[in-house]
Amino acid sequence: MAILNFADILQKVGIDPKRVKVIRHSLTSEQFKPCYKKGMIWEYTRTQSRNFAKDFDYWAVFIGDEGTMARFYALYKVDGFVPATPEVMPVGFPHVDWFTGENGYFNLEHVDLLQEYEDRLIIDWGRGTLAWNQSGSLEKPVVAIQSRAAEVFSGYENLILSFDQLNTIIKNRPVYESWHTALEAVKAVYLIVDTVSGQQYVGSAYGNDGLLGRWKAYIDTRDGGNKKIKELLCKDPERYHKFQFSILQILPKSASNESVMQCEALYKNKLLSKEFGMNDN
Repeated sequence: MAILNFADILQKVGIDPKRVKVIRHSLTSEQFKPCYKKGMIWEYTRTQSRNFAKDFDYWAVFIGDEGTMARFYALYKVDGFVPATPEVMPVGFPHVDWFTGENGYFNLEHVDLLQEYEDRLIIDWGRGTLAWNQSGSLEKPVVAIQSRAAEVFSGYENLILSFDQLNTIIKNRPVYESWHTALEAVKAVYLIVDTVSGQQYVGSAYGNDGLLGRWKAYIDTRDGGNKKIKELLCKDPERYHKFQFSILQILPKSASNESVMQCEALYKNKLLSKEFGMNDN
């Protein structure tokens, strides 16, 4: 008998395992592999038969390979669905035939309660791996909770992050201590790109917490207080998952706020981000 099951962890954070559907995506699946390679796990999970969420409020997603082991990916709260029509199909999604209106495209909101276990918690799915979705009340023994080694900062010039990657860095300081230190130590002009439309936003960071403090505002609010980004998220609330963050220019902490804003204005002019992007000033 297992000492700890996944259902025990759900109960510890106040979630009834009977209201959770556990899902195992397999890397050996010819349907899942192309989505995994494109970083479209969330989109893949959202596309299901219309009655898939019946009697369940949460979906706990795992990724498995050969054998019966599965690694925890994320926990989502389910909030209804829209018909999976061509109009809502994600750009570049490999399975066009899934968006003919027959399926549902579910609204999944990431739940932070189990974030510390993401990519670390490994369970034994059991022999019935063909049953890729089951009730969270079934016994799924916890095999391991792996530690996270410290991640070395990649360097300012090499830094290109998705919103979800930035979220992981911001919320896991012990693992990303060198990242926090480096990003706090500088003022900067940064770039956000909506990878769906290609529109760009040029911003600057000159507060006491440097670039880290400014980017943390996006993690906390999704829009960072920017008018056009707010408007975009009003139309498509989950669009922030498609934002890409990078650095255009690093400035020392000693640089005046005025000089940082001058650099910001220069990049806006170079990239035409007011005329064709998401800047409005």
